[in-house]
Amino acid sequence: MARGRRGRKLHFSKIYSFGCRRPTVKDDDQSRIGGPGFSRVVFANEPDSVEASIHNYADNYVKTTKYTAATFLPKSLFEQFRRVANFYFLVTGILAFTPLAPYSSTSAILPLVIVIGVSMIKEGIEDWRRKLQDVEVNNRKVKKHSGDGFFEQTEWKNLHVGDVVKVEKDEFFPADILLLSSSYEDGICYVETMNLDGETNLKLKQGLDETSFLAEDSSFRDFRATIRCEDPNANLYSFVGTMKFEEQQHPLSLSPQQLLLRDSKLRNTDYVYGAVVFTGHDTKVMQNATDPPSKRSRIERKMDYIIYLLFSMLSLIALIGSIFFGIATKHDLKKNRMKRWYLRPDDSTIYFDPKRAAAAAFFHFLTALMLYGYLIPISLYVSIEIVKVLQSLFINNDVHMYYEEADKPAHARTSNLNEELGQVDTILSDKTGTLTSNSMEFVKCSVAGTAYGRGITDVERAMAKRKGSPIPDEMTNGHDEFKGNVNTNPPVKGFNFKDERIMNGNWVHEPRSDVIQKFLMTLAVCHTVIPEVDEATGKISYEAESPDEAAFVIAAREIGFEFYKRTQMAVSVHELDPSSKEKIDRSYKILNVLEFNSTRKRMSVVVQTEEGRILLLSKGADSVMFARLAKDGADFEEETMEHVNQYADSGLRTLILGYRELDREKYMEFNKRFTEARNSVSADREALIDQVAETIEKDLILLGATAVEDKLQNGVPECIDKLAQAGIKIWVLTGDKMETAINIGYACSLLRQGMKQIIITLEDPDIKAVEKIGDKDAINKASRERVLQQITQGKAQLAAHGVGSEAFALIIDGKSLVYALEDDMAKSFLDLAISCASVICCRSSPKQKALVTRLVKNGTGKTTLAIGDGANDVGMLQEADIGVGISGAEGMQAVMSSDVAIAQFRFLERLLLVHGHWCYRRISSMVCYFFYKNITFGVTLFLFEAYTSFSAEPAYNDWFLSLYNVFFTSLPAIALGVLDQDVSARFCLKFPLLYQEGVQNVLFSWLRILCWMFNGVYSGVIVFFFCMRALGKSAFNDDGKTPGFEIFGATMYTCVVWVVNCQMALFVNYFTVIQHILIWGSIAIWYLFLLAYGAIKPTLSTTAYKVFVEALAPAPKYWVVPLVVVISALTPYFTYSAIQMRFFPMYHNMIQWIRTDGRSEDPEFCNVVRQRSIRPTTVGFTARRAAAKPNPFSRELQAKRNGR
Repeated sequence: MARGRRGRKLHFSKIYSFGCRRPTVKDDDQSRIGGPGFSRVVFANEPDSVEASIHNYADNYVKTTKYTAATFLPKSLFEQFRRVANFYFLVTGILAFTPLAPYSSTSAILPLVIVIGVSMIKEGIEDWRRKLQDVEVNNRKVKKHSGDGFFEQTEWKNLHVGDVVKVEKDEFFPADILLLSSSYEDGICYVETMNLDGETNLKLKQGLDETSFLAEDSSFRDFRATIRCEDPNANLYSFVGTMKFEEQQHPLSLSPQQLLLRDSKLRNTDYVYGAVVFTGHDTKVMQNATDPPSKRSRIERKMDYIIYLLFSMLSLIALIGSIFFGIATKHDLKKNRMKRWYLRPDDSTIYFDPKRAAAAAFFHFLTALMLYGYLIPISLYVSIEIVKVLQSLFINNDVHMYYEEADKPAHARTSNLNEELGQVDTILSDKTGTLTSNSMEFVKCSVAGTAYGRGITDVERAMAKRKGSPIPDEMTNGHDEFKGNVNTNPPVKGFNFKDERIMNGNWVHEPRSDVIQKFLMTLAVCHTVIPEVDEATGKISYEAESPDEAAFVIAAREIGFEFYKRTQMAVSVHELDPSSKEKIDRSYKILNVLEFNSTRKRMSVVVQTEEGRILLLSKGADSVMFARLAKDGADFEEETMEHVNQYADSGLRTLILGYRELDREKYMEFNKRFTEARNSVSADREALIDQVAETIEKDLILLGATAVEDKLQNGVPECIDKLAQAGIKIWVLTGDKMETAINIGYACSLLRQGMKQIIITLEDPDIKAVEKIGDKDAINKASRERVLQQITQGKAQLAAHGVGSEAFALIIDGKSLVYALEDDMAKSFLDLAISCASVICCRSSPKQKALVTRLVKNGTGKTTLAIGDGANDVGMLQEADIGVGISGAEGMQAVMSSDVAIAQFRFLERLLLVHGHWCYRRISSMVCYFFYKNITFGVTLFLFEAYTSFSAEPAYNDWFLSLYNVFFTSLPAIALGVLDQDVSARFCLKFPLLYQEGVQNVLFSWLRILCWMFNGVYSGVIVFFFCMRALGKSAFNDDGKTPGFEIFGATMYTCVVWVVNCQMALFVNYFTVIQHILIWGSIAIWYLFLLAYGAIKPTLSTTAYKVFVEALAPAPKYWVVPLVVVISALTPYFTYSAIQMRFFPMYHNMIQWIRTDGRSEDPEFCNVVRQRSIRPTTVGFTARRAAAKPNPFSRELQAKRNGR
């Protein structure tokens, strides 16, 4: 038996515009059901019927894994061999089983198996974790109607379309369910959608009135219904369908208000009953579960070209060797005289047959391709994957990027882009919730043409500082008489309003108290906020869909109009009666709600007062509200507009409030049309509702304006200052008015006094005159020409002052952006924008944000980073090279679409300047070193083969070849990629220009890569010829024997291991115990391996059998030669590094000198070095202070370079 239903009778049918009380559906709307896109038929409470089985809908088992037990091996192998290098090693591994192979097949295959195996194990572990999550989700329990009014527990995966389920409080919905009834009498329930969109605010859902009688389990004994609705789709906020049950002649219309989505949670409601409509991968949350765009870092893309270059080198030297081999083979047998008699050319296989020299050369080419394959670092890819995962752990566990207040650490959601964080050239940032906190406070208001509220905002402080005027403690809008009145009440979240003319009931004494009353009544009634009463304390809290709405309701409460209850079809308010000066309870019957959306930019409610008057209460943006005022309702429009502009100048968000009284006849006509539009089953239902709303939201009487402050997040100006010093360009893309955006720009140091502003806007008289005519073609032509003209003028202005000589800011509004982003104008716009120190795009739509990001990314060819916190920023984040999501008040949609998540904008400073710089330096250095060590090894192989007349004879034992990249040289490189630091985190932040090494890619330029390759060639040449000279034809030990092939190979291999590991020791900037262990341990492992491997029976160890114990260890030459070789091979690198450090230092070298000389605490000298990053075209308060000062850097730095 179901629990008793709550006595609280909340009928919310008319709170939302998509209300649930509706008449039958019109025939023309009904005709859409069953057509394309609307073909789904659900037989509620009879999922096993014959009719239901025909449709064969998906079951409710959800699989998010990439593999299954059957597909793991083939699919993961395919993923691994998509990489060119891995595919190459696979081909050479297969060829190793043929007589062409210069080494044994086992030694060729085993390293490939290890490398591929590690990658596959990593993939498998990640997929297994997803599998465990799937098992946990699919095995969750829910109550399902099993027949005869009984509900039994079953697992989620066993649900089918049409099942009736009972979900209880704090449980997740197992599928997309049509709400039938709930523990509330009118079938409402509260839903938390955090798993869908990250929003913690509760959403109100309501079933149809016709199904609200299904109050208990037993009610479903004979319940049957047929639901016809839209096909599965990814739109979370739409649902179109009809339901017909029992003896009804006409179906009932369904809307999103009845759809409970999978993975959302039931809150504040004891239970709900519902019919399963979409299951498994047909549910909306799974339809949205698309893979994010594939992003690869620039280093990774360049690495592919380096691999191709090495392949070309490999093929070239193999070809050269094969040509020489073919010529030598052809001349091996002339006139029965054998040149290379030991090869028996008179009785040889095809591989050495002088009569078939061309074929022998071709087979030699194939053999050489296998032999020289060691030029390609087989372990590079897997080593980079390991390094990036470990780097991500450091980012995730950085305590300096942990936001204690919200208990949110940084989270690198993908490790593929770690090094890209160190190469960001341009940051494109949202404003609200990103630069600001999205925690709204009601600060000021304008009512009946009078401004109320004192107090100073962050923007006003910045403005006062900019103008050099003193910053007052408080501002009173010209009324100093209230300055002495201090509010001793504790601060209220969302309310920072101070004005004794309004507070404590004093508003009744104001000249236009009647307007103030209507203003406060509108704040208290015109919303969709849900009050929650704490039973223990009796305090009321509000569940609002946005921070603005909550701020308005809280402001009304604090001033004296307390919204405290929603009843069946009304809201109740404790309000101050002007005549009696007493608090009274008033009820306002809610007739309709016209919801806010980004197109309408306003929200209205139609209410009926206790006296029977019907009022339309409306609030919205000034751009749409002023145009809807009645001629006799704009008495104080000019004053209000002036106040709104002042508020915008102060960085406040403004809304205009107005009302209209409706006669009953007009309202009934509107309500009829509105109900028809609301109940439409067509896909354009929202457009129909908007059209009807347009007919009533006019002829308004102006009440006033609100101003709420969205405070800057802590540390934003300081963070922007550091990023600007690092040479990073910062663009702000916001939907705010131009004045608001400009003043926020001043507050966060994006703009500064003296910075020339290039403003591109269509808000000028000429364009407005054309708009009044209404000819769309003429408007588009005039607007396009005007935008092009302003861009051209801006470029001319820049040219006149000289690029780089003075700081400019570009400010453009959304209307102009439409034309500036067109193909024929985009390049000119971008050229102008990148020449400016800062760019602010105002009134930008989400699509425009994404298009601007794409333009900057593709147009500049440099790394872009987008940062935002809301759903409207998702396109921008996915379009940028790196998307950073802020886990703020607008939910988690931005975070779920991002590559890196942080809790506050200020953490971007450390993420880029410290972790970004380190990751870029580590990865680029590691890759260069990998190619160096493999070229060193490959050159010794090539020279030995040339010495042996290109006979494809390897210089080393098979297992020496195979384990070179796996054990003896890779681990120090991994440690370099994880632990190395050129300078400490403190110095990274102290000298931000260091970041430009990544932006300019100085550490992974082609010149640097080729230099490392040359270093590898040089080292290989030194190793080979020194070993050849030392071991050539002279005695190797006391017995007087000359060294054989196995002794020469083992000695040369020892020299290679010593050289490349000692090169690593010279290369490392920051030694840790781990690096010491891995560098010197790799050398020690080689000796231990040589000893152990040589002890194995000769059939396995072949040429290495006891070579160390019997030949190498007793011979003094074996110990002396590596020492001489190491010194000779590394002296040029050491000399070059010393000269560069002393006379031509890079920026990080200068900082290392400061640290080494102990001058890190010398503020004057540090300032000299730091000044290099403060140029006139950068932004930030440091640049502002330094803009006019001479730069003494060159003199001091020259002295430093010359050794003082």
